[in-house]
Amino acid sequence: MNQLDFAGRHAVVTGGAAGLGFGIAQRLIASGGSVTLWDRDEAAARQTCTALGVKAFAVKVDVAQQPSVAAAVAATLAHAPRIDALVNSAGITGPNTKLWDYPVDDWRQVMDVNVNGVFLCCREVVAQMQRQGYGRIVNIASVAGKEGNPNASAYSASKAAVIALTKSLGKELADTGIRVNCVTPAAVKTAIFDQMTPEHIAFMLSKIPMGRFGTVEEVAAMVGWLCTEDCSFSTGAVFDLSGGRSTY
Repeated sequence: MNQLDFAGRHAVVTGGAAGLGFGIAQRLIASGGSVTLWDRDEAAARQTCTALGVKAFAVKVDVAQQPSVAAAVAATLAHAPRIDALVNSAGITGPNTKLWDYPVDDWRQVMDVNVNGVFLCCREVVAQMQRQGYGRIVNIASVAGKEGNPNASAYSASKAAVIALTKSLGKELADTGIRVNCVTPAAVKTAIFDQMTPEHIAFMLSKIPMGRFGTVEEVAAMVGWLCTEDCSFSTGAVFDLSGGRSTY
């Protein structure tokens, strides 16, 4: 593992109880920092903190609800002097079905978590970052947001929105000490696969020239670097993690 410099810094990782969020938190702690895991499953987040050690804290939050996110910022700053990095990794896939059969309530839920959640977390954390004159925001999008996966219209549309939000916010904050970027992984085998059909998983694998899924560790390495001071001249940018699938 290459050493990243996150020494003395504190990060918030949404959806940090498992999957990509857990792997990213591990990498940031290994790089000398501390983390607060924001997750709606507080019990799972606390279990994850036990595994991560004394540099990890847990806060219960519903990222789709503004009062909950505002309260989570306050709770985080009660035990951490500042929030140096925000990683928006909380997300859901929604059902795999044709758009014309897509349940309306499921569509709204995907948008609430994947888009409104990113918006609200950025909105509430940016104010604190502006006061301190420094920050790093990394949004987890998806190659689906670039290409549009069939039978995943809500997920694809939500991740395209995350890409556009990242570009807008990055430009709005470009003259500050805050950098805003996103990553667009192809499929990474985590518990989120449990929400997908075998056919959809096989389709995703068939699109990757490397012939394999990405790993949590590979995503965490890229995200970890984007959280450091070394990421100084990239903002509003989209970093590919698709095994050759996306070349733009």
